[in-house]
Amino acid sequence: MGTNGSTMLEPLRQGLPPIDPSAVSSSVSCALPARYEAVRGARQFTRATLGQWELNHRFDDVALVVSELVTNALRHALPSDTAPRENAKEPSVRLHLMRWTGRLVCAVRDPSHDGPMVRESEEDFSAESGRGLFLVDSFSDGWGWHPLAGSLRGKVVWALFRLG
Repeated sequence: MGTNGSTMLEPLRQGLPPIDPSAVSSSVSCALPARYEAVRGARQFTRATLGQWELNHRFDDVALVVSELVTNALRHALPSDTAPRENAKEPSVRLHLMRWTGRLVCAVRDPSHDGPMVRESEEDFSAESGRGLFLVDSFSDGWGWHPLAGSLRGKVVWALFRLG
């Protein structure tokens, strides 16, 4: 709970979902432009991918989480002066969908090193926005984030869905 109605933000844990690389069956990704229309494109990409993987029954939950993760990346992880660049070597935001035996992971990569922040007080939930990570937590089976390593800059925020 917040103190005196103030907004308290808590940094989220870092980590990766437990993954056995030998169980990987499929992995796809798409670059998303630095525009809010990218959320619709991410949902369409998710629908097509889940259809190919015969996981249409999971579309509603996965699409909601993908929408929230992409929106958060666009809203909080990109500089305000970011505009789509045709000649950019790397996209600003990238969506990854990975299927393992018994699980699906959606991950959104963005250029910010700052970890996601979750709202802590009940008063925060009456706001017009700011409930995205609460929804991610509610509709997925687990989620987290990790910074990118090496020469890559930014972070990945991921959500895990158990299948079957």
